[in-house]
This record gives sequence, C-alpha cells and structure tokens, in this order.
Amino acid sequence: MSQAESDASHSAGPGPAGAPVHPRTLALSLVALGIVFGDIGTSPLYAVKECFAAPHGGGAPHGVAVNAANVLGVLSLIIWSLILVVCVKYIVFIMRADNRGEGGILALLSLLTNPAADRKRGGRVSFVAILGLFGASLLFGESVITPAISVIGAVEGIAVATPTLKSWIVPISVVILIALFAVQSKGTAKIGAVFGPVMLVWFSTLAVLGTVAIIREPQVLAAFDPRHAAAFLLEHGVRGFLTLGSVVLVVTGSEALYADMGHFGVRPIRLSWFSVVLVALVLNYLGQGAILLHDPASAANPFYALAPSWALYPMIALATAAAVIASQALISGMFSLTVQAVQLGFSPRLQVEHTSASHMGQIFVSSINWTMMLGSIGLAIGFGSSSALAAAYGIAVTGTMAITSVLFGIVAWTRWKWAPWRVVGLVTAFLIIDLAFLFANVAKIAHGGWFPLVVGGFLFTLMITWKRGRALVGERLRKSVRPLSVFMKAIAYDPPTRVAGTAIFMTGNVEGVPLALLHNLLHNKVLHRRVILLSMQFEQRPHVPEAERLDYAELDHGFHRIVARYGYMEEPDVNEVLARAEALGIKVKASESTFFLGRESLIPRRGKKGFALWRQRLFAFMARNAQPAVNYFRIPPHRVIEVGQQIEL
Repeated sequence: MSQAESDASHSAGPGPAGAPVHPRTLALSLVALGIVFGDIGTSPLYAVKECFAAPHGGGAPHGVAVNAANVLGVLSLIIWSLILVVCVKYIVFIMRADNRGEGGILALLSLLTNPAADRKRGGRVSFVAILGLFGASLLFGESVITPAISVIGAVEGIAVATPTLKSWIVPISVVILIALFAVQSKGTAKIGAVFGPVMLVWFSTLAVLGTVAIIREPQVLAAFDPRHAAAFLLEHGVRGFLTLGSVVLVVTGSEALYADMGHFGVRPIRLSWFSVVLVALVLNYLGQGAILLHDPASAANPFYALAPSWALYPMIALATAAAVIASQALISGMFSLTVQAVQLGFSPRLQVEHTSASHMGQIFVSSINWTMMLGSIGLAIGFGSSSALAAAYGIAVTGTMAITSVLFGIVAWTRWKWAPWRVVGLVTAFLIIDLAFLFANVAKIAHGGWFPLVVGGFLFTLMITWKRGRALVGERLRKSVRPLSVFMKAIAYDPPTRVAGTAIFMTGNVEGVPLALLHNLLHNKVLHRRVILLSMQFEQRPHVPEAERLDYAELDHGFHRIVARYGYMEEPDVNEVLARAEALGIKVKASESTFFLGRESLIPRRGKKGFALWRQRLFAFMARNAQPAVNYFRIPPHRVIEVGQQIEL
C-alpha cells in the first residue's frame, strides 16, 4: 500500500463504491488530475478529428464518411476502448502489479529481474528484460511527440476562430514549446499547485460542452451499444480496422496512469478517473459525435466546433494550458524514468538536479530535457499539424501496452502463482486488443511512425550495451580483487606507514579490497589511520526502509566497512550516509576526509563473443561521458583522489 493510501484511514464521506474517502485522498485526487491525466485528458483535441480525417499526404491513411452509422460506430469504439483498456486492463488489473507502491514498465521489470541470474549470464540481458527495456525505449520515443501534438492541437483553434491566422499555428506552438522546456530547470513546485484546479476546469468544460451537444442530438447515446462498433468494423473491413490507429489516441495516456501510481497511490487515481475524467471524456466524445451528426462539415475540427463563437478564444487559452500541463507531466515522467534506468543499471549516470528542497520527486535532467525540446520542435516544424503528427503517434505506445500485458502475465504466473488458465485467458484478452491497436498503427510507419521506432530502437541499443558493458567491467574487476582477509594478514605481518586522517575508498565489492586502495598503498607506501570501505548498493525495489539503509562493521587495523542501500527511486548521498554512520558509532565528516575513487580506462578489443567491437566502442564512449561519481554521489570535489586503471573489454 502506498503512503498516500495508508494516510486515508479516516472517513470523510462515501467513495464511488461506498468506501470511505479521507480528505487527503480527495486532495491527492485533485492533484492527480493535473499530473496523471494530462495526456489522456487532451486527446479530445485531435482523436475524433483523426478518426474521420480524409487521406492526405503525411496524414492518416484512412478516413470514413461522416454519417450516422459511422459516427455511432467510431464513438462506440472510443467508449469501449476507454472501458476495456483503461478501466479494466489498467485500473483493475495492471495497477495491481506494483513494486512496493511504484508502477511503470521499469517497476514491472524490476519485479522480474534477478541480479544473481544476470551475473551468471555474464551481463547478457534476459528475454524478459529485453521486453521491458524495449517497451521503456518505445515510451521514450513516443514521449517526444506528445508535447508537439498536444500544443499544436490546442493552438489550431486559432484557425477555427480566425482562419487568416492559420500560418501562425506552428510559430506560436514552437514559442510555447521553447518556453515549456526552458522553465523545467526552475522546477514545478509553484506552478504544480495549480495543475489540478486547471485540469478540473478543463474536464468540467469538456463535460459541459459535450452535454449541451448531446441534448441536441441524443441519438449519439446509442454508441454505448458495442454492436455499433462491431458493425462498423465489419462494414468497412480494412479501412475500419485502420481507423483503430486513430481510436487508440484516446487511450495513449494509459501508461501514465500506471507510471504515476507511486506518486499518489491507487485509490486517488481510481477516484479521479471514475468520478471526473472518464465521465468528462465520454461526454465530450459523445458531444463531438453529436456535432458531426448536426453538421458533417465540422469534421475539420469537431472539438472546437463544440464551443460557441464567443467562447473560442477562451477555449483556445484553456486548451493550451491543458496541453502544457499534459506535456509538463510527461516531461517530468521522463525525468523519473531516466533516474530509474540509471539506478537499475540500464543507463550511465546522468546529471540530475533537484528543483525542490522538500519534494525529492521534483528533478531536472538537462540532457533529457534539451533532447526532448529539440525533438518536439523539430516534429512541430516538420509535420506542421496535429493531423500529420497523429500519423506518427501511437505505433510505439501500442507496442509498450502489449509488452506491459505480457510482463503482467509473467508476474501473475511466477510471483503471484495464479492458475495458468487464468493468466493465459486474461493476457490473451488484453493482447487481442493491444495487438489490434498495434497492427492498425503499422500503416503509420511510412507516414512518420518510423520516428518513435527509430528513437526507441536507438535508446534500446544504448541500454542493453550499457548493461552488458558494465557486467564485463564488473567481471574484470572481480577477477582482480584481493580478498580482504588476505590483505589484513599482509598488513599485520608488514605494517605500512600510517598517516593522520580518514580515507574513504568507494567500492562496489563488499568482500574484497578496492583496487584504488591497493594502488595507493603500492605507489604512496602509506595508509591513513582510519580507512572506511564504503559501498553504495542499489536494489530491485523503489525504496529501502530506514532501518535497512545502513550496515556498519568495525574491522581490524583501523578499517571500517559501511554498506549503504538505496532503491531505484532514491538517489545516493555520501554526506547523508556519513551522518547516519555517526549514529552507529563512527564519527566522520566528508569535508575532513579524503575520498579515493577508481577511474577505469576502457580498451575495446576484437573477438569478444557476444559484444561486437562497435558496441564496445559505444560503451566506452558512454562511460567517458557519464556523470562523474563525484557529482553522482555528492562527494566534496576538493576531497577526491582518483586512481586510474586500464580494463580490456
């Protein structure tokens, strides 16, 4: 159970299913509107429009006529996609697969990762890990498109209000995107407080506009009958199937529900979804359908056709704010996903800045931020419209959704010990929907869908290369490590000169002697009077309980060993470790100690089976450009001595 849920122990009124709802849960539900549901909440800007978009260069490779049967068929597909994918698959089932409260595809992967088995394979990535990493990579690739399509989709309302300003849509969108990414380093603590209320206004507006249109054309309510969806697919054949490539736009934010569960807990997300988001989205989609029945020409932009003329500009402003919030939530999510990848050993260390002293989750990763900005701006300029971007959108996220279904099944079978028939039946049902969406999006590859696939494939290559390379380096280091017991006997037999002060040797091996210590003793012929062997270990769980954070042991001859453990959602801090160590009886300050770190020079070599020369060179390049351990572990830089060594891959 998450902290958010455990806090909700007192009643403030009945929930959707009659369960008591604590005021904190209500508050978290409001905040979740702005963080969790931004992506899926802005889909009405472009989803229905794309379902009826006529074939055009770079756009959707399908398009159906605007008539009663087709409108009801598409609406039925949308409604039942929301019910089956979001409500049933993610809310009811997938969100059960949490790693101590944390969700997301990497959290799901961590449930299935066995570090000991990885070492036996020599760092070769297992099939399950390949699936998870590929899904995470696809999510990264798709994330570059989301800010561009959301912002452009909102700004396109200008052309509805004033057609002569159509040429300004892309320039205005680019300015908004630049501003959005430029403020990331400032943090979201202040503007984050208004995310929830703004999105509540957004969803309320969606519901009101949709309801007004439904009252004029109540026959759209027949779309709740799934037979309209079936009839649509049967009548249109291939073209109807390809329409699923646009229908999937209404559920592309589903992975965000899962990834953000650790921030809010399951209950606030479920409460927000069923009480506000689902209702508003269904009403608005039905309202857009009603507008299409009333005026088929509104297919050019049915979302803005819902608004009366006097409300167009306020609606454009509100939609732009919602799009920015949706993009902000996704950008922050990519920062968190990057940190998870680093802590789980799938990425080199990156520069991570904390933008809030009180909220550890508010971080800024500059390399990810500027890469996403350049990608989003390039897409906005290159594609030029939400319709063209929609042609590239969906192929990668549907792949991630299918992988999530498979990994969920493996967790249910291997960890929860569900009956095989239950697992197979449930996963098969999920995959029928996921693969239908995936194959419907295959036609998008030639129209821009290649972009997220290329980005995802590139990131996947980087991650498996880094994992394999680190395993090889670790193997080389373990072979050269000297047992600590042998070293202790040696210095007892032939004591070296001891000098005043404290030396802290950072080491990843909790059993042997750090190579930096051996090299220092070999070349300088001295040891400090107090020597601390400090290991920072990362575990396959999001958070490590305070009671398990530190292990301390006093050894012979002035040696001490400290092992600090962190979860993949936590960040290491040497100063914090030493402060905790004081409570265990060893008083030491980072500012008064000398830190010894090893620095490896990697030498690629030919003939390494399973690790091609080009991958060795790529790994060496990544290692050279990784964030220095000094910054990553927050070690005072003026107290560090680095000892180099060459390692052949």
